[in-house]
Amino acid sequence: MKNLLKIIAQKILGKNQSNLLDLCIVGLGNPGDKYNHSRHNAGYDYLDLICNQLSVELKKSNKIEGLLGEITYKDLQIGFVKPNEFINNSGRTVSLIKKYKVKELNDVLVIHDDMDLDPGEVKLKIGGGHSGHRGLKDIINRVGDDFIRLRLGIGHPPVKEETNAWVIKKPTPSEKEGLNNAFTKANESLDQLLNKEWLIAMNDLHTK
Repeated sequence: MKNLLKIIAQKILGKNQSNLLDLCIVGLGNPGDKYNHSRHNAGYDYLDLICNQLSVELKKSNKIEGLLGEITYKDLQIGFVKPNEFINNSGRTVSLIKKYKVKELNDVLVIHDDMDLDPGEVKLKIGGGHSGHRGLKDIINRVGDDFIRLRLGIGHPPVKEETNAWVIKKPTPSEKEGLNNAFTKANESLDQLLNKEWLIAMNDLHTK
């Protein structure tokens, strides 16, 4: 009887517990060639870098409305996702990930650009607010704030009123160098990130 109730519950929830991911990493960005390698697409770019390193192939997934690749890493099932929606609607894909692919929201790591950090800085954060980032705001509004964030610094625009146009432009050469340095720092803690050793990764990243 208990097994029957469990199966019914799984069908209602839309997820098979045996097929859930241990970790799902979501890179935020805007789809389309127009936005390739823009400041706002730092999350996309670092996710692509990880996927290239780990030989992860991203394929279209209608279920989560994004590109999805999965691997086994040290006995952990890990997914990598790029949402189809524009960054301000990132919560749509994350809500589907929560519904179908993970047990808890804290099994989701979101990689995103962050204007509160200078280019070259990278920080890890557990939960919290959105600090004006509309992609994070949409995720929080849809599913809550109990997810992990990898914050990649892009700095501030010279004029605050130009923020919306500035974030969708490509970084300057010096900013690009800073972002690449941030990617390198994150890579040095990648094993800890993939193993969900958040406090170890946080300590490492915050002392670099």
